[in-house]
Amino acid sequence: MAQETDLMATAGEGLKGFFDMQGEAMRDLMAGKGFDSLPIKGMDAVELSEWAATAAQLQQLWFDFATHQAQAAAEKAAKGTNMLDPAHWLVISQSMLGQMPKGMFDVSAKMAQDQMQLWSGMMQSFTAGTTGGKLAETPDAADLPKSDRRFADPAWREHPAFLLLHQTYLMLVDYFRSSVRQMDGLDRAKRQQLDFAISALAEAMSPDNFLALNPVVMKRTIESRGANLVRGMQHLINDMKRGQLTHTDPDAFKLGENLAATPGKVVHETPLYQLIQYSPSTNEVLEVPLIIFPPWINRFYILDLTPKKSFIKWAVDQGLTVFVVSWKSADESMADVVWDDYIRAQMDAIDHVRTRLDVPAVHTIGYCVAGTTLAATLAILSRRGEADKVKSATFFTAQVDFEKSGDLKNFIDDGQMEMIGQLSPNGYLDGRYLAAAFNALRGRDLIWNYVVNNYMMGEDYPAFDLLHWNGDVTNLPSKWHNAYLRDLYRDNKLVVPDAMEADGTPIDLTKVATPSFVQAGREDHIAPAESVWRITRHFTGPMEFLLAGSGHIAGVVNPPAAGKYQYWVGDSAAPSLKAFVKSATEHPGSWWPHWLEWLHKQSDARVSATGKRAPGGKGDRVIEDAPGRYVKTR
Repeated sequence: MAQETDLMATAGEGLKGFFDMQGEAMRDLMAGKGFDSLPIKGMDAVELSEWAATAAQLQQLWFDFATHQAQAAAEKAAKGTNMLDPAHWLVISQSMLGQMPKGMFDVSAKMAQDQMQLWSGMMQSFTAGTTGGKLAETPDAADLPKSDRRFADPAWREHPAFLLLHQTYLMLVDYFRSSVRQMDGLDRAKRQQLDFAISALAEAMSPDNFLALNPVVMKRTIESRGANLVRGMQHLINDMKRGQLTHTDPDAFKLGENLAATPGKVVHETPLYQLIQYSPSTNEVLEVPLIIFPPWINRFYILDLTPKKSFIKWAVDQGLTVFVVSWKSADESMADVVWDDYIRAQMDAIDHVRTRLDVPAVHTIGYCVAGTTLAATLAILSRRGEADKVKSATFFTAQVDFEKSGDLKNFIDDGQMEMIGQLSPNGYLDGRYLAAAFNALRGRDLIWNYVVNNYMMGEDYPAFDLLHWNGDVTNLPSKWHNAYLRDLYRDNKLVVPDAMEADGTPIDLTKVATPSFVQAGREDHIAPAESVWRITRHFTGPMEFLLAGSGHIAGVVNPPAAGKYQYWVGDSAAPSLKAFVKSATEHPGSWWPHWLEWLHKQSDARVSATGKRAPGGKGDRVIEDAPGRYVKTR
C-alpha cells in the first residue's frame, strides 16, 4: 500500500510541479518575447471597448448564477432536502474514481523536478532559434517523441513553450503509467485500479484543459475578443444549474417525434414498469413474440433512436411482434425496491404477453444489467419447472460472471459504497451521479473534450441522438443499486449455485437450458467482451456467441443500412474468448440479420397481424400511446 501511495503522490506532485514550472516559464516568455506576434499590445479604443464588454458580460453571468444558486440553496434548506447538489458533477466524477491517497501533493518528486530542469534548458535553446516568438520552422507532428490527438493543432508546435509543454506532459504520463506496470507485489485488481486512477489524474491535468496553457483557446479568445469565453460561461452555468454535463443540443430531439417514435401502445403498467407493444408493419408476424428488457439504469429508447437507427423499428419491419419494458425512474416510493422486484417484473411481463396473445412462450432480450437479471429469471423459471415459458433468450453485452468486469470494479470499494449511500438519503440515487461515474470511465471523450470545446472554445453543441439519450438519466433505487454492486460486482455471487435467491427461489445458472444468443462488443469498456464470454461457462443449453465490432452502445446499435463495423462468429464452445477469436470468421456490417436468422431457427411459425397483434384495435383496451409516461419522467 505504501508503494502505491508513493506512486500516486509522486504522480500528483510531478504533474503539479510540471505545471508550476511551465507556468513560470510561460509567464516569462509572455512578458518578454514569447507572444510579440499576437495582438495583445497596442490595442485601439474599439478593441479595448470590446474586451471591456466581454469582461462585463462574464461578471454579470457569474453574478446572476451566484444569485440563482443562493436562492436554490435556501429553497432546499427550507424543504429539508439533500444539500449535496449534482451540480458538482466534475468533482464527483473525479472523487468516484477511487480514494486517492492523502498527501498526494505533499511528497517531493525529484524525478519530475530533474526532468523539468532538463526541459527548461532545452526551452532556452529553442527560444534562441525563434522568429517573432515562434519556431523558424514548425516541426511535423510525426517527428516529435510523443503524439496525442489532443495536441494535433499546429498551434501546439508553433511556439517552443507549447511544444515543450505538451511533450513534457506526455512524457510524464508515460513514466507514471509504466511505473504502475513495473510495480511489484500488486494483484491484478489493485494494479488495474491504480492504473485507472493515474490515467484519470493525468487526463484531468492535461494542459489543453487550462485556458492559459492552451494555445488554440488563446488564439480563439484573442480573435473573438473573448466572445468564446462568454458563450462558454453560459454553457457552464447552464450545466451547473441542471447538475449535469451537456453533450448535445438539448432542443434537437423530442420523445415521440424524432426519438422513441416507433408507433405503439402502452398495454400494461405496474408501479415499476410500463409494457409497450409496437404496431405491426407487416401483414404476417412470427407467432412467438419478442420482449425486450432494457437496462433500468438508462431509458429504453437506446433501442428506438431515430428511425434509421432504431432496433425496435427494424425488428417490427422484419415481422416480429415486439414488446419493450419501460422502467420507471426511481423516486421515494421505490426506496424498498430490490433484486426480487426486477425479476418479478420480468416474469410478470412474460406472463402478461403470453396471456395477451394466447401463446405458450416468448422470445426475450436482456440488455446489460437487465440481461444479468434475465439470466436469474431463467434460472428461477427452470427451477420452478416453467422454463418453457421462454422460447429463447438473447443477451446484449450482459454479464453474469463479474470476475473480469472491467473499470467499473474501481467504483465498488468500501469508500465508494459509503459515498453512494450518502448520495441517496431519500432511498434513490440521482441518475446524474451515475452519469458522472460513467462519464469518468471515458473522461477524455465524455468530460474533458466538452470542457475544452464548449466551455473554453465556446462552441455550440451538436445534434446527436445517441448523446441525447446518454444525458437522459434515470434514478435508481439505492437499496438495489448497492446490493447489485456488492453482491455481483464485488462478491460475484451470481455464478455460485444457490448463493443468491429471488422471490423465494435459489438461483443456479447451470440449470438454464434455454437456447441463448450472446452478443459482446469487442471494444466494450463497460461490459468487456471477456467478461460477457463467461456466460458460456455457466448455461447448459444450446448457445451462440457473437463478437461485434465497437463498444457497449455502437456495438449493439448498428443498423444494417449503416454498413458499419463487423462481427465474428465461430465456435461458441471454445475454451476461451481468445480461442474463439482465433478460429472465428469475420463478417462486414451489422450482426442484426445474423441474429434474426438464428431467431427464425428457434421457431418460424407465422400468424396474421390482426386482433391484439395490432395494439389499440377494436375491443383492445390500452393505457396510452408509446413511448408512454414513464420514459418522460425524471
